[in-house]
Amino acid sequence: MTTLFLQSEIKNPYPFYEKMTVENPIYWDETNKIWAVYSYEHCVEVLKNENAHIPQLPFNPNLNHYALEIISNLARLSNGVQHQIAKETANILFSYMKTIGVDSILKELIDNEISQNQINWVDSVCKKLPVLTVLKSFDFDTQDSIFISEKISSFVKIMSPNKTLEETILLNEIAEKIYTITSKHISKLPFYESLLSQISTSQNISLEKTLSICTVNLIGLFIQSYDACRGLLSNALLQIISKETLFKDKNWIQKMIVETLRFDPPIHNTRRIANIDIQLNNITIKKDDSILVVLAGANRDSKKFENAIDFDFERENNSEHLTFGIGGHMCLAKYFSVQLTTNVLYYLLKHFKISILENEIEYEPMINARSPKAIYISLYN
Repeated sequence: MTTLFLQSEIKNPYPFYEKMTVENPIYWDETNKIWAVYSYEHCVEVLKNENAHIPQLPFNPNLNHYALEIISNLARLSNGVQHQIAKETANILFSYMKTIGVDSILKELIDNEISQNQINWVDSVCKKLPVLTVLKSFDFDTQDSIFISEKISSFVKIMSPNKTLEETILLNEIAEKIYTITSKHISKLPFYESLLSQISTSQNISLEKTLSICTVNLIGLFIQSYDACRGLLSNALLQIISKETLFKDKNWIQKMIVETLRFDPPIHNTRRIANIDIQLNNITIKKDDSILVVLAGANRDSKKFENAIDFDFERENNSEHLTFGIGGHMCLAKYFSVQLTTNVLYYLLKHFKISILENEIEYEPMINARSPKAIYISLYN
């Protein structure tokens, strides 16, 4: 098996990860010209190494000003000083989020989508609820919230390195609209002047540039909430239902979610580029070499997690999984996604009896994420 494969084509990738972790923890894939790192120890080394950079998206001359502005200023896609500025901005934005109860959002989504006590959990809830929660926490109006939540699944393709002309044209349209909506909305927020002053002063950049960075990284929160929560809401529900354990309390649900993040994470790998020669376990990864950090392999490393192939929500160190990364580029939506998923599944299990309506779950044709295409469930009070 090659180190790069579509999750839609593999029924169970974990035995392969486990084999590679033991036999080839740092592996040169000659076919794809990429280093694949599987062991927990070495994945941590790469993720913490400041000279292992986020790969830059190739320049696309067909992208408009708004799309290019977003790509250029996202914390997730930047390195060095630029990353520090964007990350600080994103963290400050997160600190200004209002706490929003998800119960009413979830109830409305279910009521709108349910038919004969059945619902597609992925399309009806997982792809909509996270971004709607972020939008409501920043007081976006209903019309703008609907537009952004409906377009987010198409818009996240802006993160893809390879875009067709058709996708580029669509991204340009969405980018301009979302950027304009978000920029105007930020200027109306009660903490607008404080936010801009705080970032502009600390980073010594113009207010105009600060507004652009704020706009882009608020859009980045939409993208991260969609990416971080969509798969987790799906995978955690599947794990909880499959264990056939009695529903307990919110703390129990959170433990199940944390173990899902280790045992069956939505994100399986991330990439880096060596900015200089990097030594890893007496192996030299040369400057400009590509690195595939196999987070899902690290999460099943028996040297780190006792009985790693078993789902054990009481294991003491489950929270040390690498699904959200570690170091400077750790996912900013880490705590948000766990809390949101906990609240959503608590409400769902408290109010409904649930059963899965299909035996085989199909996954999206993605390399980096293992995300179900659909999960049809029945809901009964």
